Amino acid sequence: MAGIGARTRLFGSVLALAFVIACSDNDVSDARSGTLDLEQFTPEQIYERGEFELARDRGTDAAFFFSEIERLYPYSELSKRALIMQAFSYHADKSYPESRAAAQRYIDFYPADEDAAYAQYLLALSYYDQIDEVGRDQGLTFQALQELRKVIEIYPESEYARSAILKFDLAFDHLASKEMEIGRYYLRRDHYAAAISRFRVVVEDFSTTTHTAEALHRLVEAYLSLGLVSEAQTAAAILGHNFQATEWYEDSYKLLRENGLEAKPEGSSWLSQVYRQTVQGQWL
Repeated sequence: MAGIGARTRLFGSVLALAFVIACSDNDVSDARSGTLDLEQFTPEQIYERGEFELARDRGTDAAFFFSEIERLYPYSELSKRALIMQAFSYHADKSYPESRAAAQRYIDFYPADEDAAYAQYLLALSYYDQIDEVGRDQGLTFQALQELRKVIEIYPESEYARSAILKFDLAFDHLASKEMEIGRYYLRRDHYAAAISRFRVVVEDFSTTTHTAEALHRLVEAYLSLGLVSEAQTAAAILGHNFQATEWYEDSYKLLRENGLEAKPEGSSWLSQVYRQTVQGQWL
């Protein structure tokens, strides 16, 4: 009996080894089509094959094998781990919708698990990693911000919270950059009202980004072009108080001097309210 058991274990080990080291595309195709019966393998063996595919940069194939563990062995110890590995594998292959779906399933099924924070982080990355240039639709950026905020607020003690904060700030800056790009476009074409509306968004909604100083300077330019002196002076006053050491303040200061003006709060425009809040600390 002992000899039979040893031979059985040996045969199983050989079978598993053959399954893992077999690396032709036909093997994956056979597994997908059902020609290769994955039920003859243990969840551990299928998991190893998934890791093998992942190691050779075949994320979608890796995700397939991890998903088969979830399908064939839903109550096994590896099923939960295989689900998070699906999300990771799809993301590695830049299959972002699939990665997002797997990560969301993990969060839905195991919200209190220690890997739930990583699943949420992967979900956020599925949006964030597609933010590659200013000119693209900003819907992805908004989605990334929402999902990164969940990492920060729901899992503040996780190892991913700090990275999520950094990426949140970069994505937030990205949105401000888009507003600036559009505002500069309008300003170059003398569409001053449209330009002002974009720069105002940056000053009011993205004041913590790196674009605020330039936005204030562009407001000085736009308001002077429209002959709205009080608004231009107030924008320059805010710029001088918060960003006096920047080139943008130097440019605004020079522009005002050329027109016989100075940087000081004037009038009762929306900029006057910003001045009272940011410079004088009067929020009511």
